[in-house]
Amino acid sequence: MEGKVVKTQQQQQQQPLLTPYKLGKFNLSHRVVLAPLTRQRSYNNVPQPHAILYYSQRTSKGGFLISEATGVSDTAQGYKDTPGIWTKEQVEAWKPIVDAVHAKGGIIFCQIWHVGRLSNTDFQPNGQAPISSTDKALTPISMGVEVAQFSPPRRLTTDEIPQIVNDFRVAARNAMEAGFDGVEIHGAHAYLIDQFLKDQVNDRTDQYGGSLENRCRFALEIVEAVVNEIGADRVGIRLSPYSHFMESGESNPEALGIYMAEALNKYGILYCHMVELRIVNGEEDASGCHSHQPMRNAFKGTFIAAGGYSRDNGNKAVAENHADLIAYGRWFLANPDLPRRFELNAPLNKYDRNTFYTSDPVIGYTDYPFLEDNGNA
Repeated sequence: MEGKVVKTQQQQQQQPLLTPYKLGKFNLSHRVVLAPLTRQRSYNNVPQPHAILYYSQRTSKGGFLISEATGVSDTAQGYKDTPGIWTKEQVEAWKPIVDAVHAKGGIIFCQIWHVGRLSNTDFQPNGQAPISSTDKALTPISMGVEVAQFSPPRRLTTDEIPQIVNDFRVAARNAMEAGFDGVEIHGAHAYLIDQFLKDQVNDRTDQYGGSLENRCRFALEIVEAVVNEIGADRVGIRLSPYSHFMESGESNPEALGIYMAEALNKYGILYCHMVELRIVNGEEDASGCHSHQPMRNAFKGTFIAAGGYSRDNGNKAVAENHADLIAYGRWFLANPDLPRRFELNAPLNKYDRNTFYTSDPVIGYTDYPFLEDNGNA
């Protein structure tokens, strides 16, 4: 057939991304991971039937998927129509989505999050202030999504923190009830856990602030609670020590990353998902950055890298042992058959940023074409 993409044995051999990997008890057929992607199509914080198709499209037999960030409580929300997993209705709504992934032989973890101060009173119960490690307000910013104005947060008191830890524990239990294979704790990108980790944000003077050990305490208490609830072999965490997103920078990101990696080893969790620096000299490029290498060396479990990876430098990162698995976001969003396209070195659909966060159940969501739609299967 004209235009048909033909794979060769040599092409397959040159792609470490397409080799099998044993992720704890899960047998992966390749190392291309669906990164957690906020899509804002869970109306009223309840997952919708159209998500069944979206996740199913991106599932391959032995493929590993991480769900979009999912709120652990009614105080965890900061964006319109993001899903939660704190109510029975939400748990029930996730079940057919997870079932669809399993039906195609995929493995799916639920990423559980709390946005902290990246919110405003409109998203909070009874119009209250968002909670955080601090009472420092965020500068308003145009993000291309619903929330651009942030209400001044309220600093959590020391004796309130165990309740938030418990919210993560219950969310993990609910994820198991929904059928997920595990959970990923969202400790990255300036959300609540990151607000405790980073010294640009955390200005506390109690046992959750000041020293590196104190700033990491909240994150590790959540890890411990979740591990105790569902087992270490079903728990991962996402971290972004180098990120300065949303005024959440860290003066010594390498020290933070290494401390967390070593501390996580004590709990024996399944994986650490580290976000790379994506911008190099003003350009998106993950080819030779590997800012996470010291954390990769320190962490004893599976290491997932994310951040601007292409097919080629993803293969290179695995080949050179910089990571075990590579998570792809925007390219997987636009190419539901991304592992297949990598296998064939086929052209990729371009993604449309304008439809990343629209509420349409189809456009920019489930309408990106597969290779066979183009006659290139």
